[in-house]
Amino acid sequence: MAVPTAPDQTVTDYSLPHAYWLARASDLAYQDDAAVERQAHDWGFPTVRHHATAFTPPFPLQDTQAYTAASDRMIITAFRGTEPKEIRDWLTDGTTPPWPGPADTGYVHYGFAEALRSVFPTVRDTIAELRTNGQTVWFTGHSLGGALAMLAAARLYLEDPELRADGVVTFGQPRTCDRLLAAAYNNGFQQRSYRFVNNNDIVPQLPPEPAFTHVDALRWIDSEGRIHDSGAGLVGGLANRAKGVAADAFSPTGEGIRDHFMRNYLAAIEQNLS
Repeated sequence: MAVPTAPDQTVTDYSLPHAYWLARASDLAYQDDAAVERQAHDWGFPTVRHHATAFTPPFPLQDTQAYTAASDRMIITAFRGTEPKEIRDWLTDGTTPPWPGPADTGYVHYGFAEALRSVFPTVRDTIAELRTNGQTVWFTGHSLGGALAMLAAARLYLEDPELRADGVVTFGQPRTCDRLLAAAYNNGFQQRSYRFVNNNDIVPQLPPEPAFTHVDALRWIDSEGRIHDSGAGLVGGLANRAKGVAADAFSPTGEGIRDHFMRNYLAAIEQNLS
């Protein structure tokens, strides 16, 4: 395989080249609206909608942002992540209550539920409006954006089944929900959902188990940049590290944060394509 020079909008299933373009879409979510529109147009997506909301204190994040890019073949909704220093206290706060999941299925992290709730109506309505030609629909995001992408897909699947996404690909996604919602999600997105974790990225190790868990299916990037298609067993040791996570695990110079940067996910995928 080679690094593709343009997204293939005809794909209907997961592939590493398609994951690469969803990684680039996730990275683009960090840019301003004008940059998002320019790049999306260059990629062949003439329609772009922005989804944004601002929070008020004491909510620990400043805002939620996402965009939807659409053509007559494909629709991508990419959620923006957040800086590790902003998400640190949120993910390590043991007093954060679980919140009822979509369609009262299981529970989700309260912060994730609130962040998604603030933009979900516009995301849902945009997809319903733009999906006029049987386009495939994909959700993606990095860090917090990965959690929101997974939850948005879960909400559509459980609350508006006709809008179910064709695929979800996330990067550095934290644990998002309990086992009941994870099981329902895995059932609905079997061979449709893929969760990339780069080596010792600290964010996927949080919030701690057993209250929160991960959804399938894992794609783990080892220290040499190789991608492994695996179950949780390959990196089972990583899960236990969350029990001892401390504030210094979020040090900007530490491996846990270095491995979390979106540019390192992109570099690893490019390496595997090359």
